[in-house]
Formats: sequence, C-alpha cells, structure tokens
Amino acid sequence: MKQTSPFVILITSLVVIVSSATVFFHYLEGWSWIDSYFFTVVTLSTVGYGNLVPETEIGKVAASILIFTGIGIFALTIQSFASLTVKRRLRKSREHKRKLAQSKKSKDTGPS
Repeated sequence: MKQTSPFVILITSLVVIVSSATVFFHYLEGWSWIDSYFFTVVTLSTVGYGNLVPETEIGKVAASILIFTGIGIFALTIQSFASLTVKRRLRKSREHKRKLAQSKKSKDTGPS
C-alpha cells in the first residue's frame, strides 16, 4: 500500500480547516462567503487586518480555536513546501553536476 506524503496530509488538513472556518463564519456571523474566506485566511496567515471581527461569543471562541490550531497547520504546510522545494533543487543540482562530470570525462577519454 502506498504511503501518503506528509505534505499531502498537511494540504488536505489546511483545505479542510479553511473550508470549515469559512462556512462556519458565513453562517454564524452572517458574513458573505468572500468576507468569511478572507477572515479565515487573514487569521491563519497572522496578518490580522482587524476589519472583520467576530461579534458573537461563539464566533470569538471559534476564532481563538482557529488561531491555535490553524496557524500550526498553516506554518507546517509552508515549512513542508519550502523543504520539498529545497530538496528538489538540490537533487537537480546534483544531477546537473553529475552530467557535467560525465560530459567532461567523455571529452577527456574521447577520440584523439
């Protein structure tokens, strides 16, 4: 059985959190879909413009929970993406160096 990559798990978790929070704030606070999504993304990314603030008590509690759970998942996803990008670049660099070395070796041992 193929193992699911941690990055895929993090992305899936982030999508679930953003979707759930967007739906939650849309219905609970009565915000538009765009405002609910915007609030969720701004909160998760720790930007916090402050132009949208939950007014209900349950909305404030939910925002607090979103901050503590979502920010961790958001940060791990960004870190995982950066790590994958660096690993991919290092692998390509090693492949490039290996090909250059092979090319140089074939020129050195080629016909005279």
